[in-house]
Amino acid sequence: MKTDDIIIVHPENNEDVHVLKAFMKALNIKFEISKAYKKEFIAKIKKSEQEYKNGDFTIVKEEDIDTLLGI
Repeated sequence: MKTDDIIIVHPENNEDVHVLKAFMKALNIKFEISKAYKKEFIAKIKKSEQEYKNGDFTIVKEEDIDTLLGI
């Protein structure tokens, strides 16, 4: 029987990851591993979002993109 439920787990360290993988394999539960974004990257995205909210951004017209990129 299949289910539409998804379980998201947040392991604290690599040992937790290994234990969880072994557990899932032992029970023949299909799973996938995805890498989380690094904290520095998330901080940059949040900073950019705040700058946008504050109006600190520049609009570039499509016809000006080549000039902006120096092409």
